[in-house]
Amino acid sequence: MPSSITSHSHRSTTKSSHKPFKSRKATKGALKELTKGKVGGSDLSHRKSPHQQLMSKFDRRNQARQKQQVKHKEHLRETNVFAGKDGAPRIVAVIPLCADGDAAAAVRCLSASLDIEANVPEEGTVRTDVDRFKQRIQYITLNRDLISCLDAGRVADFVLFILSPDQEVDQLGELIIRSVESQGLSTLLTVVQGLEKVEPPKRRPQVLSSLKSYITHFHPDQEKVHSLDSRQECANLMRSLCTVSPKGVRWREERSWMLVDDVQWPAIEGGNVVVTGVVRGKGLKADRLAQVGDWGDFQIDKIVAAPLASKKRRADEMTVDGVENILELPTEDQDDLADLAPEEVMMDDDADAAMSLATTDKRGVLLDDHHYFPDDETHLPAKPKRLPKGTSAYQAAWFLGDNFSDSGSDVEDYGEQGDVAMDKPALPQDGAEGLAPREPTEFAATEYAKSEMFLDPDPEDEVEAEQLAAFRKRTGDEAEDDREFPDEIELHPQVLARERLQRYRGLKSLRTSHWEEAEDRAHEPEDWRRLLAVADYKSARSQFTREALIGGVSPGTRVQVHLRNVPASLQTSYISSRPLTLFSLLRHEHKRAALNFNFSLSSDYPSPIKSKEDLIIQCGPRRFVINPLFSQGGNTSNDVHKFDRFLHPGTSAVATFVAPLTWGSVPTLFFKRNEAGSELPLTLLGTGTSLPPSSSRVIAKRIILTGHPYKIHKKLVTIRYMFFNREDVEWFKALQLWTKRGRSGYIKESLGTHGYFKATFDGRINPQDSVGVSLYKRMWPRNARAWSSIELEAKDVDMVE
Repeated sequence: MPSSITSHSHRSTTKSSHKPFKSRKATKGALKELTKGKVGGSDLSHRKSPHQQLMSKFDRRNQARQKQQVKHKEHLRETNVFAGKDGAPRIVAVIPLCADGDAAAAVRCLSASLDIEANVPEEGTVRTDVDRFKQRIQYITLNRDLISCLDAGRVADFVLFILSPDQEVDQLGELIIRSVESQGLSTLLTVVQGLEKVEPPKRRPQVLSSLKSYITHFHPDQEKVHSLDSRQECANLMRSLCTVSPKGVRWREERSWMLVDDVQWPAIEGGNVVVTGVVRGKGLKADRLAQVGDWGDFQIDKIVAAPLASKKRRADEMTVDGVENILELPTEDQDDLADLAPEEVMMDDDADAAMSLATTDKRGVLLDDHHYFPDDETHLPAKPKRLPKGTSAYQAAWFLGDNFSDSGSDVEDYGEQGDVAMDKPALPQDGAEGLAPREPTEFAATEYAKSEMFLDPDPEDEVEAEQLAAFRKRTGDEAEDDREFPDEIELHPQVLARERLQRYRGLKSLRTSHWEEAEDRAHEPEDWRRLLAVADYKSARSQFTREALIGGVSPGTRVQVHLRNVPASLQTSYISSRPLTLFSLLRHEHKRAALNFNFSLSSDYPSPIKSKEDLIIQCGPRRFVINPLFSQGGNTSNDVHKFDRFLHPGTSAVATFVAPLTWGSVPTLFFKRNEAGSELPLTLLGTGTSLPPSSSRVIAKRIILTGHPYKIHKKLVTIRYMFFNREDVEWFKALQLWTKRGRSGYIKESLGTHGYFKATFDGRINPQDSVGVSLYKRMWPRNARAWSSIELEAKDVDMVE
């Protein structure tokens, strides 16, 4: 029998004792009591923003009301130009991307959804009044022409892309998409034409999904592809066109511009050409020059009001007794058509030019800002003295005589190193690049060494001489050679290097060494000193951009602009069905300057682009034919940048040429003409952005002369095949040598008459290493030429024939 039985009881489930709620520490009143008298709360390290502060309900409501009012004012300012019966029409560019697209039929479908009847041309402009939304829309119906699509896209408030449910977008359609997007695109809308023809009907949602996936690849913000076969979707699309505020294009809105509705040619020779349109952007001023399509830049004679006759006009806008209402006349501050500075500004530099053009006795290569002669040894370290053994450094400074034994037993060589000191930064042969690990700058250009079979110019060996001749006559790919052996050249043994490379100079450092410009005065272009020079680009750009904010004919006004001195030959090439635009240039935008553009070559383009090759550039409203110089970007202390012979796919460079200035960072398109028989008239190479112009930016073309170590004794090396005569060695003696593994040195002395020489390096070099020397020459940008679409049309006609 158990001694005791213990009883077990469960925890009570009907009674629970919770922790009491301490309301005195959690209510708002209690928290205010606790923080009463404290400034900034417990954390006084930083001031709290308004969002971090505890605001009352009244303050929050007031802040929301203020944000709403600001947003409403911005919306009214954006849409003010479209308001009213005489407001500006909303410009809609209708662009078909497929071969079976019909822009005129698309406009008819949109108008029919609101019961609007309009006579829509196959190509051209048409204006319709939308009474339901009290707006006016101006359609630009286009064919699949690249230049017309670009002209319409840069003045359109809305761009309407037409896709096909049956055909894919071909190469021309994709070129139009990329080009219109790259130049600056306002609000984009996408429609599909002929969706009802897709059978069976259950495939139609799949087709729409596929088209949306395609267009979002280029424009991810596209939410829907509208169907023109649905009347409801067309009505919704018209509502969007009439009520949505267009995003606009920044570079376009900084200027005054218009879409030309009509062009009136003068009846007599020498009269003014009158263009009619609605002012958009900033106010149109008669003092500024006007860029009209691809015609060129013209002065404005006067600006006259031209309201539509069908609308009721105010009394001040009506003509009285045939007197036209002049809104703007040019003043004394009107810009002229001179694109270069007057020749008088060059008179101050005549003395300097005469000194630079004077011939001097140059017996050595230019290194930075000094010519080193063969008998000038100042670029070398001091030779070590022969001193008695035990002489200290202090005694060596006072030692002048040589009254000691010549046996050599009681003397020693006094110097900082056993050979020649290489750690003196002030000496020309020293450079930070030579002593530091190899960087992709002016030395250590490649890891690949040429075969000695091609580098050994031994005239006594007939077999190798024939091989060398065959190597020189080869017709290899220059772009591949430039990628594998950048900047390397080979001198013929019979060519004197000092004459062949007379304009080249040496630099201690490509990024920091001073570039002596006096040596370039004899070779600079004739008009180089007359180009526009902008000392402070940022300040000047801000000044002239703000200048366009005040004055001029207000946006939304329909005007007639009278242009002076328009060539009569343009009348024969003018096609009224194609869009024509007018842009008002900012001050000084007609003057020529040395322009720089950051150019990125598309990785889709298959081959490299060579410098100075003919390209077509579109920068804002203007197009030019250019021969750009490619150079490396970045900021350097001496403003010297290495010239690139080729621009390889997927890489970027700075393209430099001489053309009229454009203020601001304007998107730029680079095209190339295609050969005869190609499906596309032009090929889009890539895009770029304008950089500040600069005439002081030096583009330095680099060449590399390479040699081969013949004998190596510690740091003393005998080198051959770099030069082929003694005079060339003496001429280039001051230049710094480098190896492709990072060693640096200098020429010590010439050996014989065949171009052999001794060189001293800062360390032992590898027998398989090659020795090089870098030389530089300044390149001058070329002038741009105005481009006309007539050239492209003539080429298309030839292709058809």
